[in-house]
Amino acid sequence: SRVYRPLSPPVAPPAMRVLGALLATALSQNCSADSVAERDGCSGFTVKDDGTVAGHDSIEEVLKQYVPKEKIDEVLRIMYGWNAGSAVRPLDIPADLAKSAAGANVDLQAYKVLAGKEQLRDPNLVRIGIIQNSIVLPTSAPIKDQKQALGERISQIIDMAGAMGVNVLGLQETWMMPFAFATREKSFTEFAESAEDGWSFKLLAPLAKKYNMVIINPILERDAVHGDTLWNTAVVIGNNGNFIGKHRKNHIPRVGDFNEATYYTEGNTGHPVFETKFGKIGINICYGRHHPLNWQAFGLNGAEIVFNPSATVGALSEPMWPIEARNAAISSTYYVAAINRVGTEVFENAFTSGDGKAPHKDFGHFYGSSYIANPDGSRTPGLSRHRDGLMVTEVDLNLVQQVKDRWMFRITARYEMYAKLFNDYIQHDFKPQIIRDPSLDG
Repeated sequence: SRVYRPLSPPVAPPAMRVLGALLATALSQNCSADSVAERDGCSGFTVKDDGTVAGHDSIEEVLKQYVPKEKIDEVLRIMYGWNAGSAVRPLDIPADLAKSAAGANVDLQAYKVLAGKEQLRDPNLVRIGIIQNSIVLPTSAPIKDQKQALGERISQIIDMAGAMGVNVLGLQETWMMPFAFATREKSFTEFAESAEDGWSFKLLAPLAKKYNMVIINPILERDAVHGDTLWNTAVVIGNNGNFIGKHRKNHIPRVGDFNEATYYTEGNTGHPVFETKFGKIGINICYGRHHPLNWQAFGLNGAEIVFNPSATVGALSEPMWPIEARNAAISSTYYVAAINRVGTEVFENAFTSGDGKAPHKDFGHFYGSSYIANPDGSRTPGLSRHRDGLMVTEVDLNLVQQVKDRWMFRITARYEMYAKLFNDYIQHDFKPQIIRDPSLDG
């Protein structure tokens, strides 16, 4: 008889501790305590999500420490895909900038994504930048002070992006305030501003012009023209410091703490794609990433890069995070910039969820881990799980057409068939197309 042996040595005790910590974090979502980020209860574990991955900056750091060097490339090939025959390549960071970023506690990473060489088209290189950040002051600080502190921090990181030659920069969802939408406290609506000429536009427009950079500026919008209506909105600022347009969040969550309809409702701007000097850009705000058709619509409208500014916490969505943006990049054939808030934000007053949890004062830990997904199925590593970060990725937009020609997803799609199904589905007398096994009736 043949004896089968494992292909690799048994898992080392440190790796087991890492897995145990991750399991404990997952189980903690069903327990109760004053803080979502620290619970001791039904799981049997004492869990404190300090933002690290069991003491490491990111999942990539765990892999580097515990996977042998001679095997890490193959592990990353399977996990993150290959671009032009290897993992995405590093992009040089000037030594003085790397030192400045480290001194400012900013996780600065840079990569480049290659496309095949063509005979009739020159490379179409664009540097995409994404910023994840925590709040600077407590949520109880005066609003004016909170905004000023956030503005100074973001400006500091945008200066780094400018030094790296970023062409298109995306910020996280409602970066200009705490993510207060579970509290249901209306005092936080004071952070809302005009999309066209509000506080953040006036802050960022000069920086966009200074660095010849398009900036995606997600805000809480106050629409004065329509009775001071509030919207979750992303403003597109052109590289000349001009207002190009805006898009409002299409899908509003109603899960756990995230019941944001207390503040705003579903957007009314469709799926616009903004044609800029540096490519055609779509914006799928946060919860829209759970809706495949929302992703697809931006692709049908011609997007080459889609930003996904988000704010999401570990116990709720972390297993989905590495998958959804990458799936969208593959199926819709464009680049996706997945951006998540970072840090744990604590509020003065406890609030409750719709899922039976005891009153608590924070959502849990916003786990960062922002990354770029590419149309060929590859992706970059992620930014830190607990620190502010800037990722710069130089991409070749020619890869979009090259992947379309190779995989032929648009050509093999059956849009007329899908259109008929959807048209039938929205009718009140819709009947699902189910063919029942006759033997089930007796």
